[in-house]
Amino acid sequence: MTRSLRPARLLALALPIALAGCVAAGDVRPYPPMVAIQPVVAAPAYTSPGAIYQAGGGGGLSLFADKRAREVGDLLTIQLIENTSAQTNASTQVAKESSIAIGAPNVFGMPVTVNGRDVLSASANGARDFDGNGRSAQSNRLQGSVTVSVVQRLPNGNLVVEGSKQIRLNQGDELVQVQGIVRPADIGPDNSVLSSRVGDARIVYGGRGAIAQSNAMGWLGRFFHSRLYPY
Repeated sequence: MTRSLRPARLLALALPIALAGCVAAGDVRPYPPMVAIQPVVAAPAYTSPGAIYQAGGGGGLSLFADKRAREVGDLLTIQLIENTSAQTNASTQVAKESSIAIGAPNVFGMPVTVNGRDVLSASANGARDFDGNGRSAQSNRLQGSVTVSVVQRLPNGNLVVEGSKQIRLNQGDELVQVQGIVRPADIGPDNSVLSSRVGDARIVYGGRGAIAQSNAMGWLGRFFHSRLYPY
């Protein structure tokens, strides 16, 4: 004999399912720190002891260098100019009609009737149709700047950068995070580079707090708009 579940137990089982996969309103999930890239290192060149020129020598010495970022720990300003727009339209229409009719047969040359009506005749009609329309439009725009640090310098001279900016306002917090690879030739004289020039870019922008929560759908509304809702 099975025992019926109490309402409290039913609620305890239903809540984790309804909230599964849902992020708290206004929550910001930053990317984890970038893992050091393992470059393919070429075989070292043969050097002759006692020669005046030594291949690969000199270290980081540069007699005519500007203030652009080039070494690990240097700062670089990323100018955020992200602007994306996407639009999708879909329409599907399907219709089908069918009918079947069977005439009444004769038995010994006479139709089979009951109260004057044919009882052996049959007919069937069927019709179905489907009309579906879908439309999706999305646009995003992000402008600003964030200063990042060089965390690795690759053998070809490219710089792996990473940094974030956290702003605490009176009604919540905001987070801007940028990660990626920058080519030194794209760095401007003011030690800045456009975000469109950052390779393997990962950009996070969001906030948490009262303002972000007021602009987010409640957990019950997210459940009725999730894949768990059967209708």
